[in-house]
Amino acid sequence: MAITRRTLLGTGTAAAATALYAPSLRAQDPDRIRAAFAAGGPRKVDPNWTTQGADNWATEQMFEQLVRPPNGQFGQRPEDFEPYLAESWSASDDARTWTFQLRQGVQFHKGYGEMTSDDVVASFERAMTEGTSVSIYQNIKSVDASGPYEVSISLTNPDPLFLGAIVFSNNVSVVSKKALEERGEDFQTDSIGTGPYQLDKFDIEKGIYLSRFADYWGEPAKIEKIDILYIADTTARTLALMSGDVDMIEGVRAPGWVPSIMAQNPDLLFDMTAPGSFNTLFFNLLREPLNNIKVRQAIAHGINKEEIVQALAPMSNISYTLNPPHYPTGFELEELPEELRYEHDPDKAKALLAEAGFPNGFSIRVNTSQREDYASQHLIIQEQLRAIGIDIDLNIMDHSAYHADNRKDLNTLPINSSSLPPIPLDVYNRYASSNAEVKNDGSGGTNYAHYGVVIPGVDDKLSAMLQATSFDDYVSIGREVELQIQRDLPMLGLPTLSYTVVRNPRLDIGYEVKGGYARWRLDKATFVD
Repeated sequence: MAITRRTLLGTGTAAAATALYAPSLRAQDPDRIRAAFAAGGPRKVDPNWTTQGADNWATEQMFEQLVRPPNGQFGQRPEDFEPYLAESWSASDDARTWTFQLRQGVQFHKGYGEMTSDDVVASFERAMTEGTSVSIYQNIKSVDASGPYEVSISLTNPDPLFLGAIVFSNNVSVVSKKALEERGEDFQTDSIGTGPYQLDKFDIEKGIYLSRFADYWGEPAKIEKIDILYIADTTARTLALMSGDVDMIEGVRAPGWVPSIMAQNPDLLFDMTAPGSFNTLFFNLLREPLNNIKVRQAIAHGINKEEIVQALAPMSNISYTLNPPHYPTGFELEELPEELRYEHDPDKAKALLAEAGFPNGFSIRVNTSQREDYASQHLIIQEQLRAIGIDIDLNIMDHSAYHADNRKDLNTLPINSSSLPPIPLDVYNRYASSNAEVKNDGSGGTNYAHYGVVIPGVDDKLSAMLQATSFDDYVSIGREVELQIQRDLPMLGLPTLSYTVVRNPRLDIGYEVKGGYARWRLDKATFVD
């Protein structure tokens, strides 16, 4: 979604703190893209282990899957996906066996040889047993090399959205089996893929440096080098763009920032995904008093979602359930039973707190990230809940440290922001499946609520979704999942927030960004006069 200055009229006055000097947008190296993102430094470039969004900008250039949707889009139907490392594929009549014919002659980076079915099998098998998203691959029974260039994947249950939910997911990006075996844990910061760019340097403080892969199987990348830079400070990152030191930056998803930047230079280009990131507030059910349903309901009624949308315009859009309204299993407000709408009602929130035994409210410590989208939402919620008697002691942390602590179950009301596809079961498996329960040793998933473990969850319905042989049945069961999550309230869907990149108008990325993950490929990018 492209944003122009006219689009922003009426969206509010920019905060004075974001005012900048007039930009020069001077030209840089014509054969190098310099892109800056909001994090303190890179962590990993192994697609099966990345937990930080900025790192995925590097993995997106370095790795590929068997199939992909068109650039700048999410695939919503099986026919939306295009051949990549697989030239073709077929499914059995019962949709439980998928056979992929691999593209021959595909080379791995740095002389690691030709990709074969053994590499694909190894890539899938490790995603099934280790990594950040093990839970979403539980439906895979086996992955077998049925020939040097043929892979057969057997599923326990049919999956109408298999290509989008599983095959086009970051964790099963194809990596070199030989490099995995040789490098061990070092692979996480020195990894080998098949993409249009290869890793030149991993600098733990400054960034990830890539160069064009000369033996790429497809059309070579148009620009020789990409520098993925890490600039956590908002002002420094913004000034780097305005001065021309970098060509594109991760936008600041904070009140007033977009109008402010547009006021400084209307020529800047804004790319926004829609819906963008799911923002989900998790209630840690192991922490008192969040284990009390009335307390969770009080918090839900104390939060004013419309106020969050207005504060973060034009990037924010309302969501009433875990999935946003225009996703297959999402709900519009009027579709929900009245008691599950959780409309803003401070008086009702106070009454629920009194019924729960907290007539005078309570205090709770909450961690949040210093990144603006996290901090802004937590600060708004902090102020809103103060009005009903809940005092949030907000601990603002480095973004990487925040996620690391969340993965060790060290938070009470974490917000997780992630760009997720229109694949309902993918969302549920990440957030609501008991298999994705967070673990205090960091080995678990992103079910930060312990839903389905501390209290009964939706595992049975997720299993039923896997039995669905038609898209309509799949969606119908998924909407039951949404309603049960609303009733149990282990998590609350907050407004979505478009992932935003701001770029120098001289950088043409080669396609329009309409949706998709919070990362996109840059091999089609060119510089224009």
